[in-house]
Amino acid sequence: MNPGQDLITITQRPDAVFNVGQGSWLTDENGKRYLDLVQGWAVNSLGHSPALITQALLAQSQRLLNPSPAYYNRPLLDLAGRLVSLSCFDRVFLASSGAEANEGAVKLARRWGSRMRGGAHGIVNFEQGFHGRTLAMMSASGKPGWDRIYAPMPQGFAKAKLNDIASVERAISADTVAVMVEFVQGEAGVVVADRGFVRELRALTAERGVLLIADEVQTGVGRCGTAFAYEHFGIEPDVMTLAKGLGGGVPISALLCKEALNCFEPGDQGGTFCGNPLMAAVGLAVVGEVCTPEFLAGVQARAEQLSAGLQALARDLGLVGERGLGLLRALELPLPVADQVVAAAQALAPVGLLLNAPRPHLIRLMPALNIGAAEVDEGLALLRRALTTVLS
Repeated sequence: MNPGQDLITITQRPDAVFNVGQGSWLTDENGKRYLDLVQGWAVNSLGHSPALITQALLAQSQRLLNPSPAYYNRPLLDLAGRLVSLSCFDRVFLASSGAEANEGAVKLARRWGSRMRGGAHGIVNFEQGFHGRTLAMMSASGKPGWDRIYAPMPQGFAKAKLNDIASVERAISADTVAVMVEFVQGEAGVVVADRGFVRELRALTAERGVLLIADEVQTGVGRCGTAFAYEHFGIEPDVMTLAKGLGGGVPISALLCKEALNCFEPGDQGGTFCGNPLMAAVGLAVVGEVCTPEFLAGVQARAEQLSAGLQALARDLGLVGERGLGLLRALELPLPVADQVVAAAQALAPVGLLLNAPRPHLIRLMPALNIGAAEVDEGLALLRRALTTVLS
């Protein structure tokens, strides 16, 4: 029997079936081990099957699973309070996925626009950006061709170019209510926004009276070496979304806003699993572990080590270079062979390596935030072998 024959086809997966994960390692049903530098697309903050999450799930599952979002529960309140204390925001809505949080951000901005900006509703997004796979978030994203797959698409999403403030000025109109930005465009190949551009963007949105929404679905909760990526740029957004690393492997996301934007009417926003105590308890445990000065210093140290190692690979093998922020990094290749490198890395023996290729010329690396120094070195050595196999 072929793996996946009972599944709706959504992607081409390799044949390996994984059944055990521990820390930075995955093991398939044949017993082969793989060093995982994908970690669920930057989801597994603490690696696979961390005891912290196991304990949080077990303890909370024995107390309360889901009383419905019509009632308060303690993990919901505690996680919201923790996120507020760590950030520049005042209010939190918990959801289940990054796309759901981003949809919530657009809803919130449009609700605010209907009240405070005479019905302004347009959102400015960025070319090559990625905000999720719902219809509205596909329209918001700048991924080429996404505006044609499921036409007709939701309207109201203009596009600008990252690091080009003049393009943002042109995209903002009288109907614009918000600009939505990723400080690191992960799906575009880990393209980092310029610090000067972000500061100009914050000034421009404030001047025009439109909101600045930070999509930190991939960059938030320690991934970039700080609790949130906006801290690198010296600005405060009006709205922020989180997901991926917030749950460390379980489905939870968050929408955060300033007090002045707390404008949903009862019934405007919700969801069956929003703020359920099982997921909130895990999020609270993850944030409590990751968002400490000691842990973040470790992320920064491993990021410097990984960046230096990738630069060495680029010099030695004639690659274009590397880039990124924290432990979200990309290696740029001289040829469009990234998929071949990913396949060669997985096929290495006796130990394989798991990588991601968001673009034909790019390898993306998103290791666990607590990956060890020796594991970084081992990953770099395995990557060198895979690159040499493909490029030689």
